[in-house]
Amino acid sequence: MAIVNVSKQDLASVYSAKEQLRNYYSGLKRPIYYYVHTYGCQLNESDSEKLIGTLEDIGIREGNEDNADIVIFNTCAIRENAEDRLFGNLGVFKARKRENKELMIIVCGCMMKVKENVDRIKSSFPYVDIVFDPQQIHNLPLLMLDKIGRRKQLIDISEEDFIVEDNLLSVKRARKFRALVPIMYGCNNFCTYCIVPYTRGRERSRDFNEIIDELKLLAENGYKEVMLLGQNVNSYGKGDNFDKSFADLLRAAAEIEGFSRVRFMTSHPRDLSDEVIDIMSEYKTLETHLHLPVQSGSDRILKEMNRHYTREQYLRTALKFREKLPEGSISTDIIVGFPGETEEDFKDTLSMVNEVKYDSAFTFQYSIRPGTKAANYPNQVPKEVVTERFGRLLELQNDFVNKSNQSKVGLVEEVLIEGESSTAKDILTGRTRSNHLVNFTIPEDFKLNGKLISPSNPASACCASQFEGKLCNVRITHSRPYSIDGVMESIIDG
Repeated sequence: MAIVNVSKQDLASVYSAKEQLRNYYSGLKRPIYYYVHTYGCQLNESDSEKLIGTLEDIGIREGNEDNADIVIFNTCAIRENAEDRLFGNLGVFKARKRENKELMIIVCGCMMKVKENVDRIKSSFPYVDIVFDPQQIHNLPLLMLDKIGRRKQLIDISEEDFIVEDNLLSVKRARKFRALVPIMYGCNNFCTYCIVPYTRGRERSRDFNEIIDELKLLAENGYKEVMLLGQNVNSYGKGDNFDKSFADLLRAAAEIEGFSRVRFMTSHPRDLSDEVIDIMSEYKTLETHLHLPVQSGSDRILKEMNRHYTREQYLRTALKFREKLPEGSISTDIIVGFPGETEEDFKDTLSMVNEVKYDSAFTFQYSIRPGTKAANYPNQVPKEVVTERFGRLLELQNDFVNKSNQSKVGLVEEVLIEGESSTAKDILTGRTRSNHLVNFTIPEDFKLNGKLISPSNPASACCASQFEGKLCNVRITHSRPYSIDGVMESIIDG
């Protein structure tokens, strides 16, 4: 597959299509609404921010799934249940499409790089108007313009991997204080259970200076938190004739004035360097949380997974992080029931959990992903065995999550406020530098700039939105299974 760097000149037809769509929809003399449903990871969320930015630049307003004239499903191919949810949701729109022939239904994202999924849409969901893959996001206006006036389903699956700098696209950030910034796309690892290299393409890194310019502009515009995104951020710049590494980019991002937090996701254990860990320990703006997917604790299974590291190498990296950032946290991904996994292999995974003591973990029961090498492996583990092992893993890992949360009780932690808690209006929520979720209250006599501030006091001047993106000190008072509670002591910035 060819890798294509898209310039502003290359997008001339896209910009022209946006203008034509703007004129077309304004001529309808009524508001036009969109609804975007996003499945999957932060990269998909970032893609949806670009889709939404494009739609709003055309003049289309945010709506909901009931009143939308344009419905977009941005899909994920990692887990089987994401596919089930998509096709279930698509079925709901069949009657609506029958009632409103002008309703435009669009399906995009990683699932569309899997031929079986596209074939299923062709045969079972002919009322879907447009189908395209993640590489085609910048072409949304061209596809929409091409579809208007024609009834035939439009399918555009690319044979090329594009690099389009964010400054060439319209982006609508989902949060006013947090920005998702992809630094690279694709993956070259070809883990035998994973479909990503086939859906997202080969690794390709964005220009270093373009990323730094984007980060500086975000800081100037008041964004307090930024997340650097990539399937494997540690391989940034490799194979692209760059003279910059991820360590260089992380250090440069940490030195930009205005950010309270700089985060990144995801690291591959093979490529995470000691230099990156050292940099994480040097800068206060860098989150002290490392997501380091292990997948299995068995060397034999790791080899079958094509993970390119051993148990010993992984442990060295994890324990190096623990040594350099003892106040930090490690999260991970673990797959139970990979083809051929024996009880001894699984016990190796349990012992890995015992050694690293993960602060949190995303645990999965293996599911066959068509198109991956492991889908054809013999010795698929019986479902009942996988379920039983999964239960043992959860029991062990949940104990470490509880201990991690309990270790914070009594401490005063710096928290980046994300807004109002979903559980109660008089509680705010945010995260520590180590990514622990904190729900906290404001004392009744708390004052900000001389004004009484308390969510539980209707007479005070408190509004959760005025705290979003601010740093504060919170004294941790209680731990829960998946979060910690506290009381705000002071605002750090403002």
